[in-house]
Amino acid sequence: MPAEGSPIAVIGAGSWGTALALQFARSGRQVRLSGRDKDKLRQMAADRSNARYLQDADFPDNLIVEADLETCLDGVNDILIAVPSHGLRETLSGIAPLLGDDARICWATKGFELSTGRLPHEVATEILGASRPMAVLSGPTFATEVGQGLPTAMTIAANEPGFAGELATTLSGDKFRAYTSGDMLGVEVGGAVKNVLAIGAGISDGLGYGANTRIALINRGLVEMTRLGVALGASPDTFMGLAGMGDLVLTCTDDQSRNRRMGLALAAGKSVEDAQQEIQQVVEGVLAAKAVHEVAKANQVVMPICDEIYRILYQGVSPREAVGALMGRALKPE
Repeated sequence: MPAEGSPIAVIGAGSWGTALALQFARSGRQVRLSGRDKDKLRQMAADRSNARYLQDADFPDNLIVEADLETCLDGVNDILIAVPSHGLRETLSGIAPLLGDDARICWATKGFELSTGRLPHEVATEILGASRPMAVLSGPTFATEVGQGLPTAMTIAANEPGFAGELATTLSGDKFRAYTSGDMLGVEVGGAVKNVLAIGAGISDGLGYGANTRIALINRGLVEMTRLGVALGASPDTFMGLAGMGDLVLTCTDDQSRNRRMGLALAAGKSVEDAQQEIQQVVEGVLAAKAVHEVAKANQVVMPICDEIYRILYQGVSPREAVGALMGRALKPE
């Protein structure tokens, strides 16, 4: 267990990083929250809240906003990274010189690195070495609901079972439950692919295709997710859990999902750029669609739904054309 009073540093003060910082603090952990935007951090420190993303979620006394990264990490052994996938490498490289020998790293980042096709744990291993304790936090969680303290469950997978268990213990409370896993790869694949499929679900609903189409997309999307994960070395059981099916269903069916809202906007005839501007937050599924397409191709994994979403985003195929291509595929056993 962490030493008595030992803080955890949360790097990334967006909606998800702030929500996780709040949950750790509510469960009794000392928390230091930092990020890139110093002006925003100073405002958060003054307001004792993140008014932009999590209104009405006041910071408890044991959550401190710290703009200076070196001060934030001073004397801290556990660090949680909560940045988009395209910023993970830069963030890890920035904190690497500041880490002590006993520092343990976890992240709530979802998605393959676009330039390399690597998952977050592979990027972290490259930068920090394979011997350091590492973990990933994932599962069906909307930041707003975690910020509000609504009942939530998620998965924590680590390369050391003890680390996963300690994080789960210090994060869990009367309205938050964390389960543990040893399959970091599977948990990360689930978190990456579900964002792509959620864009597809938004497109389907935006076109008015109904509940039958939505559930077919979710179910067959789960097959694609599992197929890719197993090809990369994950356990198929992982995709039946919170970080697989759970996160997929949540993201595909609720309009709190930025990826689903992207799909709805595309179905309405908006461009990716216009939809992104309207949503005003990073839509991970857009970059993930390209990364998943390339990783699947490199590993000879058939992912027709993800392929069509990629074609819509990057090749100018209309949503209705993509649906026609899927429905016209040769029949096969399930």
